Amino acid sequence: MKGLDYIKDRITAYVMRGIAGLTALIFLSAFRVQAQAVIVVMVLFFVTAVSLELWDYVRKRGFYRRLETALKELDKKYLLPELLEQPDFYEGKLLVDALRECDKSMTEHVADYRRQSREFREYIELWVHEAKIPVASLRLMCHNSGSSSQKMAGQLGRIDDYIENVLYYARSENAEKDYVIKEVSLQKTFGNVAVKNREALQVMDAELATSGLDRYVMTDGKWLEFMIGQLMANSMKYCSRERRLVIRVWAEQTDDRVVFHFRDNGKGIDAGDLPYVFEKSFTGRNGRENHGSTGMGLYIVRNLCERLGHRIEVFSEYGEYTEVRIDFWKNDFYKMD
Repeated sequence: MKGLDYIKDRITAYVMRGIAGLTALIFLSAFRVQAQAVIVVMVLFFVTAVSLELWDYVRKRGFYRRLETALKELDKKYLLPELLEQPDFYEGKLLVDALRECDKSMTEHVADYRRQSREFREYIELWVHEAKIPVASLRLMCHNSGSSSQKMAGQLGRIDDYIENVLYYARSENAEKDYVIKEVSLQKTFGNVAVKNREALQVMDAELATSGLDRYVMTDGKWLEFMIGQLMANSMKYCSRERRLVIRVWAEQTDDRVVFHFRDNGKGIDAGDLPYVFEKSFTGRNGRENHGSTGMGLYIVRNLCERLGHRIEVFSEYGEYTEVRIDFWKNDFYKMD
């Protein structure tokens, strides 16, 4: 709180006191009070008023300066009421009490929101578990029916993937509670994804080419498998009708990282859409052409990479290719071959 601002705020009170002093001076003169007595009264009046203002300013300045400093330095502004001491003037007490009541109300609402969010996530996980049972049964029935049900099995596989995406999205906001960082084989992880999508890849007559996947990275194997699965699902979803789908996957190692590359020769991503591919629900040009797009896949993958400490980038040329690169940084726990 600056002195000039304090004076501006109190200017009305100063004017009223000036009028009161002038009125008193007029009355004292009218009653023929001696000049020396008038001067003493006026000096006492002035000194008392100035002293009171200085005292009031000093005690309020300390409180408001602490308040301003805390607001500037705090990252989490809602903690402000916890840092404020109870002031010794009435307006300050009202302010602190109001802030604490607001903080209490916000805490109650946040707790209620977290409870509802937890209950909803638990329901989603239960629903996914129940929904996957009939899907698995239908896939088994299609498998036993022979090649005539191959297309139906493919569609059931897509439904199963969508259900699993719901589960992973529900868990991705709290992924740190559900991962274990350890050495994971890129070759084994990609192999699991390829086997899982084998039927769909065969139906599309897609070609897989891998090299240099005999690397180990520090990550969570389950979440990494999900992320690669999302990349493969995008490649199949946005494949070009003019040529056979070819997916090339390779890894390279540098001094401080292992770089995983996932590249396909599909539709590619429009240059104007490229900066937004990680935004939630963004579908872009490809999404308008493919009504099955949700814009959630890369959003979830990016969030998981951030939580796991990886870096993800997308490079593309529309009509030519799309390449996703994931950097797995090495650290003190990374074991060199």
